[in-house]
Amino acid sequence: MGRKPKENSMNILIQNARVLNPAAGADQTADILIEDGRIAKIGPSIRAKEAKAIDATGLWLLPGLIDIHVHLREPGFEGKETIQSGTRAAAAGGITSLACMGNTNPPIDNQTGVDFILERVAATGIVRVYPVGAITKGMESCEIAPIGEMVEAGAVAICDEQGIMDSQVMRRAMEYSTIFHIPVLSHAEDFALSQDGFIHEGQMAVKLGLISQPAEAEAIQVARDLLLAKKTGAQVHITHISTAESVDLLRFYKKKGVNATGETAPHYLLLTDESTEDFNTNAKVNPPLRTKEDQDALFEGLRDGAIDCIASDHFPWSCEDKNVEFPMAPSGVIGLETLLPVMMNQILERSGMELAPLLRLVTDKPAKILGIPGGVLQEGEPADLTLWDPAPRYKIDKNQFYSKSKNTLFDGWEMKGRVARTFVGGKLVYDYDKGFLE
Repeated sequence: MGRKPKENSMNILIQNARVLNPAAGADQTADILIEDGRIAKIGPSIRAKEAKAIDATGLWLLPGLIDIHVHLREPGFEGKETIQSGTRAAAAGGITSLACMGNTNPPIDNQTGVDFILERVAATGIVRVYPVGAITKGMESCEIAPIGEMVEAGAVAICDEQGIMDSQVMRRAMEYSTIFHIPVLSHAEDFALSQDGFIHEGQMAVKLGLISQPAEAEAIQVARDLLLAKKTGAQVHITHISTAESVDLLRFYKKKGVNATGETAPHYLLLTDESTEDFNTNAKVNPPLRTKEDQDALFEGLRDGAIDCIASDHFPWSCEDKNVEFPMAPSGVIGLETLLPVMMNQILERSGMELAPLLRLVTDKPAKILGIPGGVLQEGEPADLTLWDPAPRYKIDKNQFYSKSKNTLFDGWEMKGRVARTFVGGKLVYDYDKGFLE
């Protein structure tokens, strides 16, 4: 599970870093010794004659990020992204593990599909990739996919990215998920209400004359899936939360003991429906960008734990796909290479959170939701690490991305700090100055 290229056996000693272990609330200047792909020792002034020394003075050492919601687009959409380009973009963003969604062509709805993903990762990928299988065959919301064989092959969760309107189908999926102890990822959208709306239902939609979708299109399905999770005992994870009502519902049902978690994405935290005023097609996402009131509720959900993690929802589209009239453009933005920078800058500032609780949203918390290793700096754990340089000041430049697609909403944004190096299984796979070293 989470297959990646073979780890090398070189021992590495990272010295004099600011070591941040958010799960333990630890923040210290220390060395980390890596042996056989794992963290062997953490402490001051470690001696290891046989290890390659890396002086990390002035750098911050973090657990490698875990992105719980990524679209790598292979198979079927290789012109927009591939496993190779997507995992390179992830490594450049300090992400060492990711969950890849199964809405490919064909969808990942059987053992063969999961096997394909993991074989491609082994051949071309440089970070850990955990497949998410479909809930229904063909993602057609009718017949339950062979969940057991997908889990046996390496799937860590199930999700129909188009959403499931049939409540009985969703109930059965949750019941099956309890047998295999995996989460059901919920794309919460009531299509009867959303009706392919391009933008949030509000003043901006009226001003632009665009088909809109109300916040209730998301919240009603969130309520349904939380009720079904309560009924079945299933673990449900609500993806890309965008509305205040959804945050309230998740908070309420968590207090009732429902095994539920949720995520939001940087674009929902930092942008509103006003970003669509100039018909910028990169601002067309699903669910749509909402209001300042929704945004405030999302930040409150991060602070009080109602929302468990932040994910990129990386969804690549080519320039040709997006360079059309707004109603014709597909929904989605990319985010692998901007996730950590915008968190360490705009989200940290606007949330009012301390650094450690914020970093937990992209490290140990998503790891626990998926039941995968990583997200902590602890002796014996895989040496999946990110070295962050807090000093550089620059503007995000989409033309410098390693992703094949450029549909970002953060092009030109001012940043302070960048990923300097990324290690996966003790292997240095990315160096900002040298590029990829796989």
